[in-house]
Amino acid sequence: MIPSVARKVNIKDVAREAGVSPTTVSHALNARGQVDAETRLRVEKAALKLGYRPNRHAQRLRTGEAHMIVLLSSMPFAVAGGPSRLGFMMEIAAVAAAAALDRQLALVLAPPMASGKMPLESLEVDGALVIEPSAGDANLDYLGRRGLPVVTIGRPYGLHEVVPHVDIHSKATTELLLAHLHAQGARRIAMVLGSAQRNSYVQARAAYEAFTTAHAAPLLLATADEVQGESGGQTAAADLLAAHPEIDAFCVPVDAFAVGAVKAIHAAGRRIPEDVMVVTRYDGLRARTCEPPLTAVDLHLDQVAHQAIDLLFDHLRGDTTQRAVSGPMAQLVPRQSSARPK
Repeated sequence: MIPSVARKVNIKDVAREAGVSPTTVSHALNARGQVDAETRLRVEKAALKLGYRPNRHAQRLRTGEAHMIVLLSSMPFAVAGGPSRLGFMMEIAAVAAAAALDRQLALVLAPPMASGKMPLESLEVDGALVIEPSAGDANLDYLGRRGLPVVTIGRPYGLHEVVPHVDIHSKATTELLLAHLHAQGARRIAMVLGSAQRNSYVQARAAYEAFTTAHAAPLLLATADEVQGESGGQTAAADLLAAHPEIDAFCVPVDAFAVGAVKAIHAAGRRIPEDVMVVTRYDGLRARTCEPPLTAVDLHLDQVAHQAIDLLFDHLRGDTTQRAVSGPMAQLVPRQSSARPK
């Protein structure tokens, strides 16, 4: 749960804990004025104990200094990194950085680390863009404790739903992919999803279940751990094919899992798309360079990045009236992986 909904610790709380004035706290934490070393240490210990952080973005708004924001993703390195070169994240970053500079904001990219650790403590930022956070997202929790404005790209999940966001319509995107497969003749469509609790997975599953019910089709669903990347998708798809050899298509929203599914299909001696079709969500490097190239969707991430920066900038200025923005609808990009001959 994000603690920001509770009363935030303020400078007066720290002053009371340290037994000094609020002015002394301000001077001690901002290296201003004459504060002796002993008092400064006492103030710092009180701030640490109470979890207080100076409101840097408010200070910079008053002084007219530039802000610094961070773009990060909670996706593990195995999914967000690798051959895609952080494609999804970098596509957003390229546009967001330019849009941020137009508003005197400097954007810092915090790419997923192979270690899984995100060194946010070392970054003195004023706000953040977080891509598709999961339930219990440690980054959101940390940013919430610091009281920093946050906007997520993709609707947050669970208790994080209070966070301002740009909705990228995961349910509608999944429906678009499933409708395409059905139009191409697929009748036994399987799905591989990540096992993490992300809104995009929840919406994709809901769309898939509704689709199978509407078409009286079998529910052929498997999940994979994001940490496993392509190998996780390959194992999940191979298990589905072994248990259900009648599968004639895979809808795999995560592009790393989709590439793994392609490997599983080839290993099973099946042809793509003649025997089994494959589609994925993000039209990135993995989709375009896979063999065969994968049908995907254009999420219009350039527009999404602009919308996210606009929303975050409003919250940095103190205008928190708007909490959710509807992103553009996805557009299908058909390729060889689903181009089954009539």
